[in-house]
Amino acid sequence: MANNPVVNMFKVKELRSRIFFTLLILAVFRLGTILTVPGINASLLVEYFNDIVRNTSGRAAEGAFASYMDFFAGGAFEKFSVFMLGVMPYISTQIILQLALVIFPSLKRIAQEEGGQRRVQTWTRVGTILVCLIQSMAITVYADSINRQVPGVIIFENKLYFKMLAILTVTTGSMITVWMGDQITAHGIGNGISMLIFAGIVARLPSAVWELIKLVRNGEQNVVFVIVAFILFLVIIGFVVYEQSGERKIPVHYAKRVVGRKMYGGQSTYIPFKINPSGVIPIIFASAFLTFPLQLANSFAENQPWLGNLARWLNPLGIWYNVIEVLLIVFFAYFYTQVTLNPTEIARNIRENGGSIPGIRTDKTESYLQKVLNRLILPGSLYLAVIALLPTVIQIVFNFPQSISMLMGGTSLLILVGVDIDTMAQVEALLKTHHHDGLTKKGLKSRNL
Repeated sequence: MANNPVVNMFKVKELRSRIFFTLLILAVFRLGTILTVPGINASLLVEYFNDIVRNTSGRAAEGAFASYMDFFAGGAFEKFSVFMLGVMPYISTQIILQLALVIFPSLKRIAQEEGGQRRVQTWTRVGTILVCLIQSMAITVYADSINRQVPGVIIFENKLYFKMLAILTVTTGSMITVWMGDQITAHGIGNGISMLIFAGIVARLPSAVWELIKLVRNGEQNVVFVIVAFILFLVIIGFVVYEQSGERKIPVHYAKRVVGRKMYGGQSTYIPFKINPSGVIPIIFASAFLTFPLQLANSFAENQPWLGNLARWLNPLGIWYNVIEVLLIVFFAYFYTQVTLNPTEIARNIRENGGSIPGIRTDKTESYLQKVLNRLILPGSLYLAVIALLPTVIQIVFNFPQSISMLMGGTSLLILVGVDIDTMAQVEALLKTHHHDGLTKKGLKSRNL
């Protein structure tokens, strides 16, 4: 009987333990997304958001905001669950600190010292708590505005008590999700933070498909449009996979050198640069960067008219929101690539090890690598931007509900494909380490472009 890679996954003890551990953490995470914050009447809350869906006139912006926030929280935002903020405060804090490390050289020097990364992680945790406190405070204001429209949503008469309890619960819940993500990274499979977002997206797929089926049954959606959209969805997945596996290989030749009585070098290798070096990070960063002001604007819009105008201006379905998102995606693509693939450091490492790129002068290595990266980043970032705009296009062209269109493109599609490829690569490596065949006969190979 031929080796079955799926069976081999569970034969390897280390891999089996990592898979079961990841599934356990994801199950706990999903449980937290259905536990409502103390003091909230869950049934009245469901009626309120259902009313938004039925009556979109005059409340389209609020409905779009709720669906947008709900997407990143894996369905937890509209339930006002303990994990309603998810990992987005942590990602927002990471963005701020990464920018600070680039802007302030003193902070970068601290990060490069021994134990510096641990200090940066501590700053990130503290910053995440502060962001959580601000966002959870905004959530209590948002809940209070809902309570004025639907009396009884907040069951506590003492509003101060409710606010303190909700802020503490939501902040603690968000920090627990960050901790769970770290545990998956350390003891499970894949990147923990990405896996939590991935789990939230996958969990929403069945309800979105059922909602689409009901629309077709009720005659509210043309079945031809649904079939066309589904075919388009499969084609887009194919393009995303094709793009994610493509890379540019930069050949490097190392000269022979004698150290003591041994000879080293004299070999040729290459530096792999992906077409999209930053992966899904720019689109996640851009979304997180916009989520924070969007939530504050919607939460405090009732008391501050200018915030109401900002909330409408930042409507996820509006043109300005999408223009800003595209610009941020391009910016973060360049920024994150420069942080993770610094041409100066790569060139220095090549020189220190006696290497050179054929046809390129040694003193021109850095500029050559920078030129190659720039040629890769621009089309890669524009590709991400096009994918990010797909939900809005699908919603306008096919008149699909936002909950469905957001799952057919944009961040969701990139995260689903990107996390899946990364996780498969990690499983592949563990299988081969234990002398088993990979998930595919030829393995997960990249394409040289």
